[in-house]
Amino acid sequence: MGDIKKLKKKYFTPRHPWNKKNIEEEAILVKEFGLQKKQEIQIAASFLKKYKDIAKRLIADQTAQGAKEKTQMIQKLQRLSLLKGEPKLDDVLSLSVRDILNRRAQSIIAKKGFARSMKQARQFITHNHVLIGAKAITSPSTLLTLEAESNVTFKPSSSLAAEDHPERVPVERNLAKEAAAVRRAAERKENAFRNGKGRGRRR
Repeated sequence: MGDIKKLKKKYFTPRHPWNKKNIEEEAILVKEFGLQKKQEIQIAASFLKKYKDIAKRLIADQTAQGAKEKTQMIQKLQRLSLLKGEPKLDDVLSLSVRDILNRRAQSIIAKKGFARSMKQARQFITHNHVLIGAKAITSPSTLLTLEAESNVTFKPSSSLAAEDHPERVPVERNLAKEAAAVRRAAERKENAFRNGKGRGRRR
């Protein structure tokens, strides 16, 4: 029968994992997007790096094949709503990890008002309440295209399908306030840390 194929990582870990600035930025992203592990950030960062590397290569590639690959890549990123309008390869290089995290099923379900928070959106997905068209999804990290986003619903058999369910909230709910609160808390913590170091030096 042969050996079982060894599974490979689908993401890259940072070369310097103990960088203070990166750790603080990751902590903000974990809270803002309701993530369980920093590994989810690394997966998004690896996805982004892959397309940035392709864009860098295609910028220098003036062949017909290069033009074809450029069109295919841009169209894919447009379907994921990561690029809009008439984008150029330079626009791919300006994308951030936050842009990728915003296209995850968990983020979209929360922002469409199907959940009160990012964490609750994650719970709805993992508990098999959510459909994309006719297909159930159980992975909060699934990146959704614009077409898939428009077909997000609850399973008809789920109690959450009822709009008056106590766990449902109006679509107008603004999750940006929660994200801003997380960033303000991080800034206050950083300022307090800096002020503490300053007082220590004066002594």
